[in-house]
Amino acid sequence: MSRILLARHGNTFGPGDTPVWVGAKEDLPLVESGEAQARALGEALAEAGLTPSRIICGPLKRTRRAAGIVAELTGYSGSETIDERLKEIDYGSWGGKSNDEIIAEFGQEALDCWDKQHRRPPGADWSPSEAELEANALAAMTDAAAEDLTLVITSNGVLRYMYAALTGPEAAAKVKTGHICAARFDGEAGERLFWNEKPGADLLRRAFS
Repeated sequence: MSRILLARHGNTFGPGDTPVWVGAKEDLPLVESGEAQARALGEALAEAGLTPSRIICGPLKRTRRAAGIVAELTGYSGSETIDERLKEIDYGSWGGKSNDEIIAEFGQEALDCWDKQHRRPPGADWSPSEAELEANALAAMTDAAAEDLTLVITSNGVLRYMYAALTGPEAAAKVKTGHICAARFDGEAGERLFWNEKPGADLLRRAFS
């Protein structure tokens, strides 16, 4: 049985910025607070005495930068692995728009479908397909679970599909920026250990020591 640590990258918007939907085509870097969130994860792992055996991240700037910061702080000696299956959803015509703009163009019900019910809104021009996202989420996790302690850094949309692929304690599927989740795998069957938690050494020790 193997365990994996899942993390969402940190903030891509700073004070005074208007948050917009950031998908596969919006390749934004981490802002100062986002880098601090990555440092908080690295420091929590170091304090817990945990060095990942492998760090895997998506190909976008925000996930690669977070992976690099954690690697440096934990004394990780390998190279971060880029996994295209961890690339954020392409939100199509929703990408780059604020919630207010999305409501004006597509309606409150469409926004709530994803934001509150965690379902793709009907007719949304997002990609990849639901089936591909579901398959990628499970495959990326089962591949990662072959290691002792693998850290997987990805984005909010992908993490929602990972949540759906796992059993275990119910929680809100949405993961806040800089927050972490953990899962246990036995073969291709995975179970949520915790979800959407702020990084902390005690939490990590309980899950991975």
